[in-house]
Amino acid sequence: MENNCLHRIEYKGREIVLLGTAHISKESIEQVKETIRAEMPDHVCIELDDGRLKTLTEPEQWKNLDLKTIIRQGQLSILVANITMASYQKRMGLHTGVKPGQELLAGVQVAQELGIPVTMADRDVRTTLRRAWRLTPWYRRFLLIGTLIQSLFDKTEVTEEQLREIKSQDTLGAMMNEFGQTFPELKQVVITERDHFLAGRIMHAPGKKVLAVVGAGHLEGIARLLSNEQDPEDEEKLNIVPPASPIGKWIMYAIPALFVGAMVYLGLTKGMTAVGDNLLYWVLVTGGFAALGACFALPHPLVVLVAFVVAPLKPIRPVIGTGVFTSFTQAWLVPPHVEELENISDEITHWRAWWHNRFLRIFLCALTPVPFTTLAYFIAARHIFLSMAQ
Repeated sequence: MENNCLHRIEYKGREIVLLGTAHISKESIEQVKETIRAEMPDHVCIELDDGRLKTLTEPEQWKNLDLKTIIRQGQLSILVANITMASYQKRMGLHTGVKPGQELLAGVQVAQELGIPVTMADRDVRTTLRRAWRLTPWYRRFLLIGTLIQSLFDKTEVTEEQLREIKSQDTLGAMMNEFGQTFPELKQVVITERDHFLAGRIMHAPGKKVLAVVGAGHLEGIARLLSNEQDPEDEEKLNIVPPASPIGKWIMYAIPALFVGAMVYLGLTKGMTAVGDNLLYWVLVTGGFAALGACFALPHPLVVLVAFVVAPLKPIRPVIGTGVFTSFTQAWLVPPHVEELENISDEITHWRAWWHNRFLRIFLCALTPVPFTTLAYFIAARHIFLSMAQ
């Protein structure tokens, strides 16, 4: 057993054992099993939330995925982000022969076999993703999206020996510092906040001896909080998703106000013919560009028609984007097959598969109209402005 992966801490008269792991390591699986059996703690804490545990124990849950509900609730981007990260970990795991998170699942199973109570100690991954996105400034979101896309096509191979080196605290500390310099808000949410969340759950776990199985990246932060008997951030506070910036809402609601104001001005100064001409131009340009963008996804023909009809209505539905309607229509008319859902994490890394896999095409239907409609709104708005200035 590697000493730098096992920390023993005396905390208010109790013994807390922290075991750091790598999520795609065969060695970590055996270490988890051996440590729990050797230590025989009163309680085991695992770096999982209930949702991730269900994903590990019920891999067939894809069959029950309701895409239309996910799209209606605006969670398609969250789902794709989850799939992207899972795909990256899975591809890394292919080189070690281990599926991501198997050492955490092994910890749950061994503890249950021994009759030891288990606590899922991590924050809901959906909350973490939402907080990370909301707290990342808009100008760094482009870099974040680019990094995620780059990770889809990263073919780096990782061996057990490299994982063992990465788990060393010197190497890991350097990696975390570099990550924090590029994405400070992301490091705060994904690493530091979860250190506090995990530490809080571990502190409150019953028993004289508690063993916690956590990723090596959280080992130092949790150990520091426990060793100093420092109170972690309140769990309720860490579960709050910050509201979206009001600037975005102001812009969204300013669009219909400006549009209506422009039409009223044209009607009063240029007559209703000018209003009709500009409305027709708006419909043809915004609808035409949206339909063109939708065509790039090679969707069901009705999706193209929906894009053409919905895009010009932006002034009366500023909050809901055209992509929501096009992706929902595609999911309704061409739902993905079960095997396509099961193969997402593999096929998402091959750009051709985005047009063959029905689920990925649904995401394309949400994505491809966006740049075209954005450009169209600027072109049509410029035309209206010039008409007012004449």
